[in-house]
Amino acid sequence: MTRDRLLVLIALLVLWQVTSLIVGIEVLTPPLGTFAKIGALFADPDFMTHVAETARAFALALVLSLAIGLLLGVTLGADRLAAEVGEPMLTAFYAIPKVTLYPVILLLFGLGFAAKVAFGALHGVIPVALFAMAGVRNVKPGWLRAARAMRLTRLQTARSVLLPAALPELVAGLRVGTALTLLGTLIGEMFASQRGLGYLLLQAMERNDPATITALALLLTVVATAASAVLLALERRLDRARAVA
Repeated sequence: MTRDRLLVLIALLVLWQVTSLIVGIEVLTPPLGTFAKIGALFADPDFMTHVAETARAFALALVLSLAIGLLLGVTLGADRLAAEVGEPMLTAFYAIPKVTLYPVILLLFGLGFAAKVAFGALHGVIPVALFAMAGVRNVKPGWLRAARAMRLTRLQTARSVLLPAALPELVAGLRVGTALTLLGTLIGEMFASQRGLGYLLLQAMERNDPATITALALLLTVVATAASAVLLALERRLDRARAVA
């Protein structure tokens, strides 16, 4: 498996290099040039300030996405009627391009840090809620009957039965929500901030600076891929543990 991944990585680098030669470095910076630009960016103290700003906004948006999504998904999933009513509404809202809601976000939170956190959380909360709802609805009825027989409260049932049983789906929702939250945070920085990686990306686009654009895109891709890989491995481990149980 490791060798296969290495071969895929090498193939991607070769394709990247060939594409850069075909379209020109004015359009796509080659791999070595991109790695050199990344090194130059990290050598700039101001760049780390932008990284810290994006990391702070993304972390807060992700926490909000997880907390609100879990609360919404578990609450709706635990009640059949609420799930039947709420799921189509959440799915319809999820299908709406979030950019169309950005003026509303600006009116509510203004320009600045709060707006990009809210926009990031808006992207991630619905996937987390939908996966949590699906996980709760798939809990074995016998476990719920056992919880009622032991006279557990709703909170105790959610904490002791629903959340552990739905954990693989919750991790899957977090995996999807993480990528979308990062995307929303970056879009928020592009339109309502003067700091952060999204702001730097917009500035590079306005200056027609392909080296910076490619370097930032590669950095963000690596971060998102690494986070997704970790959560996917955790999801598969939980699936195997549930199958054994």
